[in-house]
Amino acid sequence: MESRFHVKYSLLLISASVFLFAFLQGLLTHRLNDAEVFDLVYELGFDIKFAKVALDQLQLPTAEAQRLTGLPLVEAASPPTTSDPVIVHQSFLLQQGLCKSSVRCPLVLPTSGHRRGAWVQLLSKKKQVWLFVPLHPPQAFQPDAELLGASLALVIGSLTTTLVFLWLEVERPLRKLEGGYEALMRGGIWSFAPHGTRSVRRVNEKFFTMAQSLESKDQERALMLAGVAHDLKTPLTRLRLRLEQGGDFLSRDRQRAAADLDALERITGQFLLFAGGGDAEPAVVVNLDAWLAELSAPLEADQVVLDLEHLERRVQPTALARAVGNLIDNCLGYGRLPLRLVLRSDLPAGEGFRIEVWDRGEGIGPDAWEQALKPFHRIEQSRSGQGHCGLGLAIALRVALAHGGSLEAIRSEEGFAVVLRGRSL
Repeated sequence: MESRFHVKYSLLLISASVFLFAFLQGLLTHRLNDAEVFDLVYELGFDIKFAKVALDQLQLPTAEAQRLTGLPLVEAASPPTTSDPVIVHQSFLLQQGLCKSSVRCPLVLPTSGHRRGAWVQLLSKKKQVWLFVPLHPPQAFQPDAELLGASLALVIGSLTTTLVFLWLEVERPLRKLEGGYEALMRGGIWSFAPHGTRSVRRVNEKFFTMAQSLESKDQERALMLAGVAHDLKTPLTRLRLRLEQGGDFLSRDRQRAAADLDALERITGQFLLFAGGGDAEPAVVVNLDAWLAELSAPLEADQVVLDLEHLERRVQPTALARAVGNLIDNCLGYGRLPLRLVLRSDLPAGEGFRIEVWDRGEGIGPDAWEQALKPFHRIEQSRSGQGHCGLGLAIALRVALAHGGSLEAIRSEEGFAVVLRGRSL
């Protein structure tokens, strides 16, 4: 996704550069074309004076004056004209230049008969004489080394300034926001320093406010769960001591009471885990294949199949063991044995890992998977009597997120699997 964003960003900048360069070159070419027309004014002023001398002072006929001066002169009441907008514009510029350089402002008419140009009216005595001025068609592109260099310098300077602005005021603040998000997801602390454009600052401020609110609520929830679990531990310990000391309990009642105590202790332990007891655990380098083999050692040989790739990753081993242990317990309690543990490397190469816990049962349906990841949500109410409080998958998801990964479900002909993805911390 990030590479696609950079490609679109680069294409946008290239398009803007081409457009800006084409606009500047078009503007410069337009000015050069106009300058060429104005340059004709000086040469044309001499031709007009020369023709007037031949027509007025020497009183030569138009044809004789044309032969003597070599100027294209025509005697007519109204010469042929054209409505071509380009020639009309050039004739207008030519008239403006002649009006500024002479006392009288001559009439200039555009034409495109046998030649492309304009007719300039000569105010001769008792004659309507017109002088033909050829006009070259404007060039679409006029390469000029100095102007081209100036255009390129302006384009490069503008783009460089834009890139620096976007990096300092948009890209860098957004990257810090992304880093803050990852720190919060891992339970860390994000130092907030608003900078960048106004919109980027507003986004940062709102995100920081939201993060503070979520952190406050999470701390309150963790404190509540930890308090409940702590308060339950003391009476549970007393009950177990009294049960072990004997009394008038029947053997069957004693077993039921012990099972209830085990369930209560399991719920209490899950509360403490979900309250964030392992968030401060330091990350260490672990041989995940040997670690998983040791984790599954208490299981019988016919209960588990190991398919482990040799991997070394920097993880929180205790928290990860609790997460994988919850997944194994779910398979033992609600799946069909044997279960299969799979360990593979995952993207990014050299950092990622993938732990798959398979069983041959039907697993959790696609519609119920999202609900199953929520805390205190039990898919089957019957599980509540077995020491389950709906925190197993929620704890596994929290551990996966803390390792920069995710928790996913896979269904195939082989059965059902929960996949824990992560990467080195």
